[in-house]
Amino acid sequence: MWADAEATRQWAVLKNQQAQWQQALDQQWRALLSNDPSTVLQALAVAFEDNEAASAAVGVAGDEVSLVVVVPTASRAIPEQMPGRTAAGNLSLRKITQSDRADFFKQFVCGQILVTVREAFAVAPGIQRARVIVLRNDGRDPYGRPTMPCLAAVSVTRRALDGVRWHEADAIDILNAAAHEKLMNQKGRSKDLSPLDLSSEPEITALIDAVDLDDLSTDASN
Repeated sequence: MWADAEATRQWAVLKNQQAQWQQALDQQWRALLSNDPSTVLQALAVAFEDNEAASAAVGVAGDEVSLVVVVPTASRAIPEQMPGRTAAGNLSLRKITQSDRADFFKQFVCGQILVTVREAFAVAPGIQRARVIVLRNDGRDPYGRPTMPCLAAVSVTRRALDGVRWHEADAIDILNAAAHEKLMNQKGRSKDLSPLDLSSEPEITALIDAVDLDDLSTDASN
């Protein structure tokens, strides 16, 4: 009799605990759907922890989230050589040209933007638009402060990504088609991505100022 009573008691305790957990999950889900800023930012912080490029959600306004992505320099992201074949058909390594390196780096940067945006939309179902600022981690200046020029600023809607053939199109083409706002600066014969002049972009500057660059630079170096 005691065993039956104890089993009934423990079952009631567990059912009550399950109900509390479910209530907490339901509240979190409703908060995500309604774009509660603290809930969305917390969920994205957890989701971005294992990203290849250091990423952070820095603000939510209505159904729009502001994101910052930190990428390494081209020399750290793209190898100096790539596999190929000689005229005789033998495997070899050839030095990557400056133009190829610039193209590969642009693909890398656009890819990191798209990965971050897709993850944000997946984690926060109420978010419909994402503004993304891409910073390049150039290390630290003589005073130990992180040096992170802005390479790109884009805005993408959830709807714009509907129907994208992810396995057929490359990252640059997808972003060119999906972004309704895009700032990128390409210079020289090789069309290298160069830092943006933000003197007439107060909104982007304010967004960057809201980011803890020390934390992002540490994450990017790990």
